[in-house]
Amino acid sequence: MSTLQLIVILMCFVLNMIDGMDILVVSFTATKLEAEWNLSKSELGLVFSAGLIGMMIGCLFMAPLADKIGRTSMLLISTTGVAISMLTTVIINDYALMLFLRLITGMGIGCLLPTMAAVATEFANEKSRNFSVAFFQAGWPIGAIITGLFVSWAVPIYGWRIAYLTAGIITAAMIPLIMLFMPESLEFLGKRQPKNALRRINKLLKSMGHAPVNTLPKKPVPIEKKATVLKLLDGKLKRPTILLWIGVFFSFMTLYTLISWIPNIATTSGMPFDLATYAGTALNVGAFAGTLVIGWLSAWIGLNRLLFIYMLSASAFMVIYANFSLSYPILFALILLIGFSVQGGMTGFYPTAARVYPHHIRASGIGWAMGIGRTGAIAGPALFGIIFDNGVSIQTLFIIFSVPLILSGAAAYFIPLRNLKQETN
Repeated sequence: MSTLQLIVILMCFVLNMIDGMDILVVSFTATKLEAEWNLSKSELGLVFSAGLIGMMIGCLFMAPLADKIGRTSMLLISTTGVAISMLTTVIINDYALMLFLRLITGMGIGCLLPTMAAVATEFANEKSRNFSVAFFQAGWPIGAIITGLFVSWAVPIYGWRIAYLTAGIITAAMIPLIMLFMPESLEFLGKRQPKNALRRINKLLKSMGHAPVNTLPKKPVPIEKKATVLKLLDGKLKRPTILLWIGVFFSFMTLYTLISWIPNIATTSGMPFDLATYAGTALNVGAFAGTLVIGWLSAWIGLNRLLFIYMLSASAFMVIYANFSLSYPILFALILLIGFSVQGGMTGFYPTAARVYPHHIRASGIGWAMGIGRTGAIAGPALFGIIFDNGVSIQTLFIIFSVPLILSGAAAYFIPLRNLKQETN
């Protein structure tokens, strides 16, 4: 790939890393919030779920606008919204306001994720497309790892607000970088043909080492006025869409339950705050490795089979966790393996979704898939907190939440995928 393509993929990685910081900071600071505001587990579960509700709204109803206004514009709007909400969180002292601001943060991130998936898909070449999408997804656990390490040091000294202040400043710093280094893709410019499209296309072609063109391609006849959910369920797209939604829903349900609750579970079980934070960090170290490995393996093994293997492995690791009394080192290693398989498998749904839909509804299709996933992500942490408050053991909860992973892997195995090479050409 050209230098420009590499820069764009790297920018997606960095943005996703910051998104991981912004959405998961609440997981690492949950114990402090719980103590300062005297929250129950159910109330804490709603704090986790508020951001995920926002992500669902962003994915379903805002991300599809990227197919109309452009990928870069959507990235700028969303990043600005996230930065403002994170910085505002620093000055609040109210539970209801926290829920509202987590909702706003989630909406911005919900817009960013499918838009970045579309950008990574459209800028990568065919050979490296799966890896590029997986690589940008690896930014999320890296952001979580950095957050966990920072929180374990800074929060005991400066309080939980320092985590939100730092994440908000870093997010705001990305706004000028997006303006400088994130051009619209050739596919968007060629098919939507906004103002100065030919000049912008030739500038991109030159940067990517290709010869310029003299005229714009024939503008496609609009297939639809709106990329609605009905279009995603029409004709040949119906079966892959339904299977994709099932797979994403159940994988997100368990993944976000683990991401949200692992540090708090560890603290509740008697682990010191810094070690509990490291437990959450171990989950995300595994997630980072699993994300990169699935992108690499997908060049040799089909995405469907990989997702199936990852999800069944994750389910098995969770059952092992639930049935054995383990020392801290072994416990951390098992948490790492759970993160490897659950996050790695979930990451595989992004290139899978990109290969289900044609260009003109790709961002919409990915957005709806991730939005459906967010409903599982919302339900999981909230349900976990409610069941926890009713006296169910952590071991039993882990067995319960291992079952959705089996359903996710089974659905993923049967999703038919399209070849993007001809479309890109």
